[in-house]
Amino acid sequence: MDKLFQLQQQDNQRDELYLLAINITKRCNLACEHCYLDADTLKNGQADELSLVEVTSILDEVATRGNKTMVVLTGGEPLARTDLEEMLQHGANLGLSMVIGTNGTLLTSRRVASLKAAGALGVGISVDSLQAAQHDKFRGQHGSWEQTYKGIQHCQEQELSFQIHFTVTRNNYTELNDIIQFSHKNGARVLNLFFLICTGRAESTSDITPEQYEQILTETIKAQIDYPDMIIRPRCAPHFKRIAHQLNPDSPITRVSGFDGDGCIAGTHYCRVAPNGDVTACPYIDTPSGNIREQSFLSIWDDAPDFQSLRNPQLNGACGECEYKKLCGGCRARPLAMGGDLMDSDPYCAYVPSGGAIIEPFKQDEDHQVQWDDEANQRLSRIPGFLQNMIKKRAEAYVIELGEKVVKAEHLSNLASKRFGQNMPFKKPEFLSLVKNSPEHNESESS
Repeated sequence: MDKLFQLQQQDNQRDELYLLAINITKRCNLACEHCYLDADTLKNGQADELSLVEVTSILDEVATRGNKTMVVLTGGEPLARTDLEEMLQHGANLGLSMVIGTNGTLLTSRRVASLKAAGALGVGISVDSLQAAQHDKFRGQHGSWEQTYKGIQHCQEQELSFQIHFTVTRNNYTELNDIIQFSHKNGARVLNLFFLICTGRAESTSDITPEQYEQILTETIKAQIDYPDMIIRPRCAPHFKRIAHQLNPDSPITRVSGFDGDGCIAGTHYCRVAPNGDVTACPYIDTPSGNIREQSFLSIWDDAPDFQSLRNPQLNGACGECEYKKLCGGCRARPLAMGGDLMDSDPYCAYVPSGGAIIEPFKQDEDHQVQWDDEANQRLSRIPGFLQNMIKKRAEAYVIELGEKVVKAEHLSNLASKRFGQNMPFKKPEFLSLVKNSPEHNESESS
């Protein structure tokens, strides 16, 4: 009976919504080369732009399933909306983790203070080159680099956690080490590397080759070792999990993926709502699976055929034959954007399947049953809901690596200290509680 209950729990977790992006506007003060929305500069936006009531209604629906969802309010440029703070406050009051994706140019000192007061957990700021002229060209406006850097400084001054978002292209991929150093020096909690998918304006933007893609992902994994107090992670790059496993095949942690890790989570744990209410599995998949003005958001999330297909993928070609198809599975948007089918092979993967056995994502088995003691369970319950399942899996894999059978508070402290040092992703008590008993933790930082 216990095993049946565990299987039911796993099935329920299989399609939990961990990340929701809401494009609250197409309005933007820039004209970026790669924008998947082809965002315009219309002063008043579009007539069918989501209203405040519609956005808050989506948040109300999501919150009925608990607090495990991180909501990213993005655009266009979300700071173009004067009711952004009302959306943030509404979501935060529901217990959701509310963050903002922005180009950073409108992050004045006053606006940063306003966003923080409204309950923003953090912001993601786009920096696409450390050469101001190159960044400005990519972003379509002279002086945007300087404005964005001032926005970063305002976040630092007001202690609003921020991430740096770096879109990798053929023109800037050689700056990878520099952008890592810049992000670390300026106090970013996370560096997200985004890889182009040919939609919107990106249809006319040059991309890196599959071989360069492979090289950058390998360098990213190795760079994380040198910067343990900052998360460096690729986005729209499920191949990351395959490369990580190749570099360290004996570690259970490199197999914490599949439906709950760093592979593609489009339609399984992630979706987006477009400015007109269309719901798609990810921002780079244009075909809507429904519209929140015609049916409830959760009914789309639960039942849309495209989402069901992504949750039970029947992959074609090399992706279907690959031993890493459960860890990686390839990007589903790329073959679609290049005229293929949702389940076709990812055209930007250079790996040739070896014909070996399928590598299964990490899960407990009868030989490795891990328990949690009371204190560890209490700490897990105090962190934001959207992180709980991943931290649980990583902690269990870590304990198995140690040859132990019980997750204790000290294991969580050690994992957090190794991963973040004293630079926790968000300066909140829930995160600090993970490291407060770590022997490496500096007591002066515990406040």
